Amino acid sequence: MRLRLIGIGPGGPDDLTVTAVKALESVDVFLVADKARGVDDLVMVREQILRRHTSGRYRTIVVPDPPRDRAPEQYATEVRDWHAARADAYEQVLRTEVDDSETAGFLVWGDPSLYDSTIRVVERIRERGVLDIDYDVIPAVSSIQVLAARHRLVFNRIGGPITITTGRRLGVEVASGADNIVVMLDGQLACRELDGNWDIWWGANLGTSDEELVAGRLGEVLETIETARARAKALRGWVMDTYLLRRADRAVSG
Repeated sequence: MRLRLIGIGPGGPDDLTVTAVKALESVDVFLVADKARGVDDLVMVREQILRRHTSGRYRTIVVPDPPRDRAPEQYATEVRDWHAARADAYEQVLRTEVDDSETAGFLVWGDPSLYDSTIRVVERIRERGVLDIDYDVIPAVSSIQVLAARHRLVFNRIGGPITITTGRRLGVEVASGADNIVVMLDGQLACRELDGNWDIWWGANLGTSDEELVAGRLGEVLETIETARARAKALRGWVMDTYLLRRADRAVSG
C-alpha cells in the first residue's frame, strides 16, 4: 500500500507548492482527521484545497481523532499514547476501507517535518507489520515561512542562531540564553510572562483570508495581539498563531 504525506501549508489554498498539487492528483483516497471539538473548519479547508487543486477523482474518509489531555502532568507520555491511538485508528481504516492497489493520502497541516505527528504515526503502523506500507513526504511552506514573508523578516541575526520552540518551553529557552526565538503551538501566549525588553512579530491563521498580524515592542502590543487573537478565533472557531521574539536590549552578533 502506498501512502503520500502531503504538506499543505498553514491554511491558504494558494500556498501549496507545485509538487504538492501534482501529488494530490496521484491520490485515490484522502484520510482527514476530525478532531470533534465542534470545529469542522479545518476539515472544510482541506476540502476546499482538494476542490481547487484536483479533478475530483478521489474519495475522502473522515477519521475521528482520538481525544487527548491538552494539559497532562506527563506531557511526553500523553503524546506518545495519543500517537498510538491515532495509529490504531488509521490502521483500521487502511485495512478495511482502502484497497492495496490504491494510494492513500494525508493532508498535513503546515509542513510534515515541523511539530506534526503524521510521520511518527505512519512509522508506528509500519513497525507493527500488519500492513505493507511504502510512503513519501511532500514538504510545504510552513507557517513560520509565511510569518517571515508577511513581516518581511530575516529570522536570524547576522551570523546568529534561531531557536524554534513551543509556548510550553518558551521560559526554558529564555532561561538558557536564547534571545531570537520562533514560537509555535502557544495557546496561552506564554510571552506574557517574559521579563525584559522584547520585540515581537506575531501572526495568526496565516495564509487564510482572516489572518492577523501585529508587530512591535512586546509590552506595547500585547493587548493588541490578545484582541486580534480573539477575533481570529471567533471568525473560524480555531486559532493557530506563530511569532518571532527578539530581545531588544542585546547587541546584534556579527
